[in-house]
Amino acid sequence: MKKVAVLTGASRGIGLAIAKRLINLDYKVYGLSRSWENTGFSHENFVHIRCDVQDTGKLAEVIKHIEKKEPEIHLLINNAGVGYFGPHEQIPVKAIQAMVRTNLEAPLVLCQLLLRSLKKSRGTIISISSVTAKKISTHGCAYAATKAGLSHFFNSLFEEVRKYGVKVAAIHPDITKTSFYDNLDFTYDDDREAALLPEQIADAVEYVLKAGDNLVVNDITLRPQINRIKRKAGNRADS
Repeated sequence: MKKVAVLTGASRGIGLAIAKRLINLDYKVYGLSRSWENTGFSHENFVHIRCDVQDTGKLAEVIKHIEKKEPEIHLLINNAGVGYFGPHEQIPVKAIQAMVRTNLEAPLVLCQLLLRSLKKSRGTIISISSVTAKKISTHGCAYAATKAGLSHFFNSLFEEVRKYGVKVAAIHPDITKTSFYDNLDFTYDDDREAALLPEQIADAVEYVLKAGDNLVVNDITLRPQINRIKRKAGNRADS
């Protein structure tokens, strides 16, 4: 019987790369995303679910539906994220709320909804956080705060659930070649050594999943060789 995974932000970028990797690892993947337009990927073991993780009522309905269909759930990956950048006084209140709800509240809610199932299966929870969780981030104060809160939550959660056999890991990627930067005033540099690839984040997920039963990889930080970005117009990103 295939293992079952729930993955947020699954329609593009890092999420889609992870979904493809999980399928190769013989998982059945329930992929959640606000939109599935132009995804261009389908597979018999990839179940598309349209769901905005900010809608916690809908999120609870989706999880209940999955649990009714599947006898066991083995993996939760919190990947959906949203970022707004600039001087903090210029960030709209709605943008701050969106970051808190997507980057922090939704993963906390999903863990609460799925923990009983994951304890039963001795499963794994992985969060795609950000390198900004570990450093001062001027012009990204609120975004970094949501990611730091997420990483701290995962450190605490592991201590709470490790005795039940549940593995908990946070992956902290630096700048990655995805559409996250499409509407920001900066993006990754053209130099191939200045940005990560979505598939490399999927590599880290696979590494966590393939660790021995006696080993938990709690924290992975991924950085490109060169620290360089490009400036452009814009102020927002969704992933």
